[in-house]
Amino acid sequence: MKQTGTAQKVVVSGVFIALATVLSLVVIFKLPYGGSITLLSMLPVMILGYMYGIKWGILCGLVYGIVQAMLGASMSSAFAGLTGFNVVLMAILDYLVAFAVLGTAGMFKGKIKNDTVAFSLGAAVAGLLRLLAHFTSGFILWGSYAEWFFGAENMNNEFGNYILSNFSGTSLAMLYSAIYNGSYMIPEIIITVIGIVVIMNVKPLRKEITGK
Repeated sequence: MKQTGTAQKVVVSGVFIALATVLSLVVIFKLPYGGSITLLSMLPVMILGYMYGIKWGILCGLVYGIVQAMLGASMSSAFAGLTGFNVVLMAILDYLVAFAVLGTAGMFKGKIKNDTVAFSLGAAVAGLLRLLAHFTSGFILWGSYAEWFFGAENMNNEFGNYILSNFSGTSLAMLYSAIYNGSYMIPEIIITVIGIVVIMNVKPLRKEITGK
């Protein structure tokens, strides 16, 4: 897994994208209307971004996003209820952008001396960028469900009533998207950062990832 040679980079990247796809199917918790907490599925693409640089990482993230879009369309009806431009918008925000930004996890490599800190911080920022993509998609495409969501039977009545009485329109839609997408993305980011700290403290793995 040495970081030399384009052919080797392609092979390693293909293996890691496949690994990320498998890990995305290992679901720890799944929300009823899309989104789930998985077993470190973001980590392989983030490793590629740290090993090979941001540009390569983004490219790998785009490939992974395409794979996820195909899985979403075939296995979970992710695009159900959407037509035309909205399908394209969801594909761009929830898949292409959301997964491409995972490749930016190496943004602090060389800028922060401690590789564990650099990788962990970069992964946290990359994860938040993914959350931003999902938030934007949720606000634009699914914001109309906000009132129903906060008034649903499974929602704490006191909390739901407070939200509905104090927020409306755009602010309600934004709050809905932030709460919904944050409920799975924040734990996913935390789990990923913990995973990075663990693997970066295993000397052979750290050497392969950092190249030193």
